[in-house]
Amino acid sequence: MQKFIGTGVALVTPFKNDLTVDFDALIKLVNFNIENGTDYLVINGTTGESATISKEEKEQIIDVIIKTNNKRLPLVLGVGSNNTLEVVKELKTRDLSEIDGILSVAPYYSKPTQEGFYQHYKAIAEATEKPIILYNVPGRTARNMEPATTLRLAKDFSNIVAVKEAGNNQQQYYTLLKDKPADFLIISGDDDLALGVALAGGSGVISVIGQAFPKEFSKMIKLGLEGKNEEAYKIHFKMMDIIDYIFAENNPAGIKAVLQELGICNDTVRLPLVSASKELQTKIAKFVANF
Repeated sequence: MQKFIGTGVALVTPFKNDLTVDFDALIKLVNFNIENGTDYLVINGTTGESATISKEEKEQIIDVIIKTNNKRLPLVLGVGSNNTLEVVKELKTRDLSEIDGILSVAPYYSKPTQEGFYQHYKAIAEATEKPIILYNVPGRTARNMEPATTLRLAKDFSNIVAVKEAGNNQQQYYTLLKDKPADFLIISGDDDLALGVALAGGSGVISVIGQAFPKEFSKMIKLGLEGKNEEAYKIHFKMMDIIDYIFAENNPAGIKAVLQELGICNDTVRLPLVSASKELQTKIAKFVANF
């Protein structure tokens, strides 16, 4: 599973002012990341506003990214829901020949028990032979998938190869790292903790901020994986403020404000999300100008 080590980025979905998908900006974003050190791309994750993307738009987005990437980087596709049967159906019917792995968010809103999490991912693992990355993000799903459940899944299913852990809980990372099977990957889903996780034995990050500063962020993670903490933390400290800024109001409004300052796409998001406030935009603009 070497292809999922390093820096993956959870791509935004750029929109035009009329809220249609801006495919030119998407192509620009993909090429920008490929050319500046990103290790793999994540399509249609929650940062891509998957909740407000239509099925038709999703097909177009996947097609455009596959063609633009042209096999240069591994591709991970987000396929998740709190409707287990819908996830299973998509995995069984979608052409996944150009996809290297599946990122599947833990069921949201329903608040399943730990056994419910296990049975959900069991059904997904049995629906496809593709490598699966579990995605635990209790701040959005309202229920934490405990390390014991993650590790049980890792041991029981050979195609469950990693977890994107985004509980912003350092102790939970340590528990996973201490007890995981040797070949199971612990991937940070918290940009602010990513370097510490890499230094502690993690396998990298699926990042939000990384798509705006791929050269710097991927270098930081690479240094972390090599145990070069002094060099890595120099970059981390330079990026701390912007990581705080992009999550200050909502994601992906923050990262889209950064990408707008970089001239990659505009900051339009779909309701119920709204663009970053003027105050936050000012902070972001100042950071980008001085970075």
